[in-house]
Amino acid sequence: MDAHGLLTQIPLFKSLAPQDLAELAELLREQKVKKGEVLFRKGSEGTTLYIIKEGAIKIVLPSRLGEEMIVTIFTEGDFFGEMALLDEMPRSADAVAVEPSRLLLLNRSDFLRYLHRNDGAMVTILSSLSKRLRKTDDLLEDTSFLNIPARFAKKLIELGDTFGRKEGDKMEISLRLTQKDLADMVGATRESINKELRILREKGLVTLTEKAIQINDVNRLRRRVR
Repeated sequence: MDAHGLLTQIPLFKSLAPQDLAELAELLREQKVKKGEVLFRKGSEGTTLYIIKEGAIKIVLPSRLGEEMIVTIFTEGDFFGEMALLDEMPRSADAVAVEPSRLLLLNRSDFLRYLHRNDGAMVTILSSLSKRLRKTDDLLEDTSFLNIPARFAKKLIELGDTFGRKEGDKMEISLRLTQKDLADMVGATRESINKELRILREKGLVTLTEKAIQINDVNRLRRRVR
C-alpha cells in the first residue's frame, strides 16, 4: 500500500480533504529498519512523527540499572513520536523495532502546520494521548496489585486481542517476542516468565512454536487474572 492509501485508513488523517491528503503524502519519507534497530532513545531530540507502514515497534522505558519496561507495541497504521513534537521536550522513551519494519516519517514543521489547519486531527491526537495515558495507568495498577501469573496471563490475552488470530476459544499470537520482551511487558524477570510458560504449557493453556504463541483456551487463561 502506498503512503496515500495508508493515510486514508489512519484516524489521525481522516479529516483531510483529498487534495490536502495528497499533499501530505508527498511530504512523507520512508525508512526501513531491521529487527532490533533503535529509532530513538529516551532523552534525544524529537523532530519526527512516525507512522508504521509495515512491522511493529516497541516503546521502552529504560532504567539506570539496565532494566526495561515495554510500555506498548505499535503495529501497522499506528503513529508514535507525537509527544516530543507537541511539547518540544526530549523523547520520553526508547523506540525499537520488534521485527523488520517500514515507516513513514513526517518532520515537525510539516506536522505542526497540518495540526494548525485541521481541528479534527487535534481532537484525534488528544484522544490518542488520553488512551495511551490510561494504558500506562493500567500498567501501573497491574504491577502494583496483580501477581506475576495474573499479569502474564492478562498480557497474553491483550497480545492475542491486538495481534492474534482467533479461532473459537483459541488465539495465535504471531508477533515474534522473546521471553525477555514478555518479561519487560509485565515487569518480571526472564526466569519468572520462563517458569510461567512452562506451567501454562503443562496445563495445556499455551503451545509454543518457533513463529507463534498459541493460546489453547482463552477462558481458562482469563480465569488466572482474577
